[in-house]
Amino acid sequence: MSEDVAAREIAAEQAFVDRVHAQLEESQKQAAALAEEGRGRGALGHEGGLVERDAMLFQAARRIAQLDAAHEGLVFGRLDLSSEIDPEPRYIGRIGLRDANRDSLLIDWRAPAAAVFYQATAATPHGVVRRRVLRSTSTTVTGVEDELLNPEDPRANELPIVGEGALMAQLSRARDRTMHSIVATIQAEQDKAIRAPSKGATIISGGPGVGKTVVALHRAAYLLYTDRRRYESGGVLIIGPSGVFMRYIERVLPSLGETAVALRSLGEVVNGVKASRHDDPAVADVKGSARMAELLRRAARQSVPGAPGEFRLFYRDDTLVLDRQLLGRIRRQLLSQGHRNKQMPRVGAALLDALWRQVRGERGRERGREAFQDDLLSNQVFLDFASAWWPPLEAREVLTWLRDADFLARVGDGVISSEDQALLLKSWSGRSDLSIEDVPLLDELRYAIGDVPLKTDEDHEYDDHVGGNIQELTTASDREYTQGRAWAPPTHRIEDDPFAHVLIDEAQDLTPMQWRMVGRRGRLASWTIVGDPAQSSWPVPAESAEARAAALEGKELHEFHLSTNYRNSSEIYAYAEAYAKRVGLDADLPTAVRSTGVEPVELFAEGDLEDAVRAEVVRVAGEVGGTVGIVVPVARRSEVNSWLASWPELASDAPSARASIDSAASPSGQDRVVVLTGLDTKGLEFDGIVVVRPQEIQDESQTGRATLYVVLTRATQLLSVIS
Repeated sequence: MSEDVAAREIAAEQAFVDRVHAQLEESQKQAAALAEEGRGRGALGHEGGLVERDAMLFQAARRIAQLDAAHEGLVFGRLDLSSEIDPEPRYIGRIGLRDANRDSLLIDWRAPAAAVFYQATAATPHGVVRRRVLRSTSTTVTGVEDELLNPEDPRANELPIVGEGALMAQLSRARDRTMHSIVATIQAEQDKAIRAPSKGATIISGGPGVGKTVVALHRAAYLLYTDRRRYESGGVLIIGPSGVFMRYIERVLPSLGETAVALRSLGEVVNGVKASRHDDPAVADVKGSARMAELLRRAARQSVPGAPGEFRLFYRDDTLVLDRQLLGRIRRQLLSQGHRNKQMPRVGAALLDALWRQVRGERGRERGREAFQDDLLSNQVFLDFASAWWPPLEAREVLTWLRDADFLARVGDGVISSEDQALLLKSWSGRSDLSIEDVPLLDELRYAIGDVPLKTDEDHEYDDHVGGNIQELTTASDREYTQGRAWAPPTHRIEDDPFAHVLIDEAQDLTPMQWRMVGRRGRLASWTIVGDPAQSSWPVPAESAEARAAALEGKELHEFHLSTNYRNSSEIYAYAEAYAKRVGLDADLPTAVRSTGVEPVELFAEGDLEDAVRAEVVRVAGEVGGTVGIVVPVARRSEVNSWLASWPELASDAPSARASIDSAASPSGQDRVVVLTGLDTKGLEFDGIVVVRPQEIQDESQTGRATLYVVLTRATQLLSVIS
């Protein structure tokens, strides 16, 4: 195919793209006008006008956000079908657009009419003669890639075929520090998973590089498109392994026209909580175990440390006593009826019953139970005791109780060993911040102790007519915390957590306690679960599988397996595959479809390790156009970061600029070199990877072999290993 023909085809597509962008600008003006009209409705001075204003502003804001996100690569596909089906070309884009006559100008990639763009093959063309992918920078078409799917069709002779194929072009593109949509190059096996039934749980498995993550994100966009009312009102929760990973993927859904999702790392699943550090592997193994659920259940049922253990009162002729043994029975009785905080309205009545049963004297009995109740509920000493003995609790407070060695030994007896208890105490010693592994423990306690009941109007009316019982005790407690003398009221109700759809990436790494945490958000949800067991960092797969099954109980499963590695060159994946077989990993081994002719490099640092790493990183950064990852053992991360900061070849103002793993990608796109641990690399990919001291990475944890296997599969072009 001559360059003239390619240029002519690009020019023709550019004319159509210009037309689409002109219509996009017109649509933006219409959305802005709708917003302005909505604001005007609010000035009508009646309730109906306010309702109309809110509805119009909501619709306008959503449409404006969708249109604003669609500029980059707005038009990416074209279908030329058999003349009997449709003589006009169909254009596929990130959103749907109609022209001034309300005729379809651009088909949303999620629409049923666009499905054939992904499903058609040479064996089953579905009426497609030519499939074209448009490559663009901003609004400029820079190239086209064609596939002739049905050469026997009469139209085949009329249609020029340009390019080497869209998929290979996409795979050769340099990576930056964010994940990109593959909407233009989705393959048939991926499309089946994206368009799976919305109910139940869709399980997407496969080895490294098969596109599990990006397929799952496209599925989220597809679900929002097909049933927007359900998924926007209920919410879509996307969970990834780390904040680094979430920043890596955060551009994908907006680029597909979707913003109605919550993206959270495992340290951010609980509203209002944000944790970014991991515990040491041995500690993480203890905190993640299902045994912790029983330990925390016991902790939530203990008496409050420091609470009064006895109450004495002389009433008429009797000395009334609530000793530790009796208080323990009352506490157990209350907890048998429900969560701790939810029993607050019953505490006063339970204490009053126990005290009244001790009234034996005639003077006390003659006055009766109602007078006795009135006397005690006006007795500040009793009210103070009740509030101190059964205060409203926050989960964070209960979690701090476990920092006490005696308390932990009491609730941990028969649940976790003394060695594990010592690991927990060491992890919490001298720290007030939460680790990622602490967050599921906090969530478990939130559900174990429950919310503090909120008073209803009926409760207040009852208080006004009946001058007693625990409603007054609750009111006294309310007054305490509103005056700042006790606890702060909860800012989030746990009943608010369930979502309409839950998507979990790197699911093989979730601990049993994390599965319990995520499962609470998905009780009524449909699910998308993405993972590869061979890459798991959790050492007891059977325990995790049991917890996952509990989270998905009663849900129909739709399972999809992806088998083609699009990320790694065949040379890099052959190296990783050989390692997996050598160390005995039961790995899912996909087929790598792309070859670069460049074998991985193995180096042995006989002298100074820094010099060896520096020379290799500079070489790799000079040979690839995108990002470079330096993967190191956890113990060496700070050291290697300090090396990187001192290398002038990779200074921040150099063409191959460095970046901290915790920083956002720079607007200039020059932040290319990052230092990561093995776990940091989960879900990420780089043009080049330099692995430092692989044996130390393997020896860091029980699942170090799987971690190193993951590391070896992160590179798309160059892989170097320095031992």
